[in-house]
Amino acid sequence: MTSPHQPGAAPPPGCPAHAAPPQQYAPAQPDAQTPVKLYGPDFAADPRRIYAQLRQYGAVAPVEIAPEVTAMLVTDYRAALDLLHDDATWSKDSREWMTTVPPDSPVMPMLMWRPNVFYADGPAHVRYRDVIVDSFKLVEPHELRARVHHAADMLIQRFGAHGEVDLIADYARLIPLLMFNNLFGLPDSYSERLIAAIAGMLDGNSPEEAAAANDAFTTYIMELVGAKKAQRGPDLTSWFMDHRNGLNDEELIHNIILTMGAGNEPLANLIGNALSRMLSDDRYYSTVTGGALTAHDAINEVLWNDPPLTNYSAHFPVRDVFFHGTWVRKGQLVMVSYAAANSQFDTTGQPGPGSGGGSHLAWAAGPHACPVKRHALLIATTAIERLTAWLSDIELAVDASTLQWRNGAFHRALVSLPARFTPITPDQAGATPWHNRDSGPTSSTRSEATSTERQPASAR
Repeated sequence: MTSPHQPGAAPPPGCPAHAAPPQQYAPAQPDAQTPVKLYGPDFAADPRRIYAQLRQYGAVAPVEIAPEVTAMLVTDYRAALDLLHDDATWSKDSREWMTTVPPDSPVMPMLMWRPNVFYADGPAHVRYRDVIVDSFKLVEPHELRARVHHAADMLIQRFGAHGEVDLIADYARLIPLLMFNNLFGLPDSYSERLIAAIAGMLDGNSPEEAAAANDAFTTYIMELVGAKKAQRGPDLTSWFMDHRNGLNDEELIHNIILTMGAGNEPLANLIGNALSRMLSDDRYYSTVTGGALTAHDAINEVLWNDPPLTNYSAHFPVRDVFFHGTWVRKGQLVMVSYAAANSQFDTTGQPGPGSGGGSHLAWAAGPHACPVKRHALLIATTAIERLTAWLSDIELAVDASTLQWRNGAFHRALVSLPARFTPITPDQAGATPWHNRDSGPTSSTRSEATSTERQPASAR
């Protein structure tokens, strides 16, 4: 589906790759020449409407991902698979593109080149990916589940006696950070520093606060690496260091940062979005009585309908290409919309006409697909099950229709998720998270409204 433009050949009539700058790549739509914004309150409130608008352009559409930063967005399922599996035509190296974007652009942290698995091609990519995959293979599933239980219990102990909680700020965002602090080999006493640094980078109210948080995160990483250089342990940092592929210090640091960053935000959003579904959908109520859906079902629905990372997989063609009906210039930023591609499927859950497949794209696909999705699924599922086991009557504290979504082109994330439950205390009868056991009551969650979106097979 990709045709190179041969050097020296005349471009086809009207080729936007030669006749116009990148921000004017829109197909011949007389009333739709301006790139569509993927940020701001309109997009956050109703991304499906925006994706429907983008499909009018065809498989690839012009978008603006930040002020004065444009890209082409793949919204078609088949086209997305073609791009994601074609590493001969599409590069992950963003260095040439970076020269065309203001260095202080808010999207730069997500797209700037670094010596890590996200931005590498060919042998370098395989070398980095092997380090991550091989290291995570050393984390036994039962051990990972026990670590999630420990992290979840720590957090539930903080708010369990209050009877109310913001499940985003006080749980979903913190679980991945506690997990990564532990998996990379630092004791729980370091976790608050990591939590504060990441929160500052995400929510800094000023450039100064964001810069201070970034410095704090850098200090945390350097102390982590320094501690493991002094004494190895059974942890990801040590396994990264000792891998046969021999990462140098720069590569080591950037792949640790990448693994923490790529694991934190999407995993937090996955947990939060799944909890939102479970607390606003009657199909999830009272698993004890039978016939209700599970945390696994909620996560599957989220991966189809509200993937935590909605638009990403940044690629850059190594030459001018004619891709699914649109000319794209060499070096132009092209991203994949997992959410738009997934929503081509109908409400029965079967592949839509011409889709060519039946799997969601929330983990991407091809050589750059998520290398540790099984670990992410285990963490998310266990975190939700642990919460709903200890707080069996938890329910939304607000109407589901009033929940707000964060702005941004890349993610699908709730601002907050207020919930209430019967308070629990360490001195009450029966098991509680303060006892730090590995098992608890059976999950049962209260819900408010019924979903009308595509349901997993187990719901039909």
